[in-house]
Amino acid sequence: MTDTHGSATASAGTSPARRTSILDNSLIWFGAGVSVAEIMTGTYFASLGFARGLAAIVLGHVIGCTMFFLAGYIGARTRKSSMETVKMSFGRIGGQFFAILNVIQLVGWTSIMIYDGSISAAAAFPGAPWVWALVIGALVILWIAVGVENLGRLNGVAMALLFILTIVLCKVIFFSGAAAGGTLDDTFTFGAAVELAVSMPLSWLPVVSDYTREAEKPLGATVASTLVYGVVSVWMFVIGMGAAMYAGSSDIASIMVGAGMGLAGLLVVVFSTVTTTFLDAWSAGISSESVVGSAKGKWVAIGATVLGTAAAMIWVMDDITNFLYLIGSVFAPMVAVMIADFYFLHRSHERATFDWPNLVVWLVGFVAYRLLMNVDTPVGYTLIDMLGTLVLALMVGALRGKVRGRRGKSDGEAADREASGGEAAQTR
Repeated sequence: MTDTHGSATASAGTSPARRTSILDNSLIWFGAGVSVAEIMTGTYFASLGFARGLAAIVLGHVIGCTMFFLAGYIGARTRKSSMETVKMSFGRIGGQFFAILNVIQLVGWTSIMIYDGSISAAAAFPGAPWVWALVIGALVILWIAVGVENLGRLNGVAMALLFILTIVLCKVIFFSGAAAGGTLDDTFTFGAAVELAVSMPLSWLPVVSDYTREAEKPLGATVASTLVYGVVSVWMFVIGMGAAMYAGSSDIASIMVGAGMGLAGLLVVVFSTVTTTFLDAWSAGISSESVVGSAKGKWVAIGATVLGTAAAMIWVMDDITNFLYLIGSVFAPMVAVMIADFYFLHRSHERATFDWPNLVVWLVGFVAYRLLMNVDTPVGYTLIDMLGTLVLALMVGALRGKVRGRRGKSDGEAADREASGGEAAQTR
């Protein structure tokens, strides 16, 4: 989410002047997890009841965060941005195809986050939503101007504030003495709930390496990023589910206002939106450099924020579930192919223009994902699709290895025959 990383003029893949610590990465992903959008998504789980809803939330995050770690560690080990690691599996131009899609979806996320934040801010404090959209957009631009390598102290203050205020919000929701409400029904199945929980960490797969690549300690920072985001995201989902069950409302802003949080509630909404949206806009800038090497990531990130702010002021974006599933169908099979190449086959295709076999495997995974959306399983369908795509990528990789081996053997035999022929000619 590179003139943006390390120095003002660094390009994608260039090592930054200062590596980020485990604490730096933890704060970044704490900010990503504390989000109004995640709280609102958690409200959907109330119809399952608290026990089943919590089980679905945890299972979904275990699946999604496992993929989060595997994707993030590739960037941490190779010191490449997310979209540069994609080129290792799909080739230079093939990787640019996914980078373009990533920029589009990140601009979409930027607009959605600003929209959600502006609506909630307007409900918690006087002011029209479009005014709050401008305020949030301006703060995101401030975060971008500071830069991720310089955000340590600012992020620390913001995260401490958010931590305290979310604890207050938990107290308001779970310790108000109200009985659990809501209606249990089967319209939202357990498998569908797991899939919705998977979708949030999954949406970060094309972004996570943009931050782990800068880590001073690659493994430690990736583990910390995964655990911090996973735990905080589960916490946000549970707050949303609890709000729907115990507070009788899915409108977090109205709950905070009703509890007398006032300004404190406004700070939760605004800063949680800023710290999450910053990552989307920042990575849009980084991904743009994988498409056009001369692009200035920081300026693209600012442009993405301006565009997202304008979209948030114009369009209604209340239901993002289809957007989440579209992201999953594109990027889940993509990451499955990358996992096969990096962890199992130990191959890189970044020198190729297109790696057609891997692109075909991705296309099969994409189609399978869309078909599996009509199938209800206890673990959702992302895990099934990624495992199937992974197996297919391994099979194709093994076949390609055999073909290369035969070609190498044939070339060697031809060289031996030529050498033998030359020796015979010299003898004659």
